[in-house]
Amino acid sequence: MRTFSPKADDITRSWHVIDAEGMVLGRLATEVASRLRGKHKPIFAPHVDTGDHIVVVNAAKVVLTADKSEKKFVYHHSGYPGGLTKKKYGELLSERPEEVVRRAVRGMLPRTRLGRQQLHKLKVYAGAEHPHQAQQPQPLDVPGARARS
Repeated sequence: MRTFSPKADDITRSWHVIDAEGMVLGRLATEVASRLRGKHKPIFAPHVDTGDHIVVVNAAKVVLTADKSEKKFVYHHSGYPGGLTKKKYGELLSERPEEVVRRAVRGMLPRTRLGRQQLHKLKVYAGAEHPHQAQQPQPLDVPGARARS
């Protein structure tokens, strides 16, 4: 039996919308990364981009557990000596919630050209509105990702 390698004609991409309101960031990111890679499809191959497009709305309402908003930091370096800056995740979540979700998903994708290509299929919006209605995205439920009250 020969190994199956998906061709461009075999790949069909669909659009999904995930409402991140009340979801735990890590659980949301694992599901999104898996869908972006295409691991939910029977034609998955690790060297081919077989994934779907994902639209995440209400990123500002995502939940960080275990006091991570105060204890976890985001680091950025300018490239110059002494150019390291750090910011709490809670501050980044209030200023740029799209970046919090994008960073979490990016950390779960391959660090190659393929991973960067897959990340381009992720669209994150802080509010409930998004400009992708023409693609007719299907709502996607992530079981077990909602935070307990």
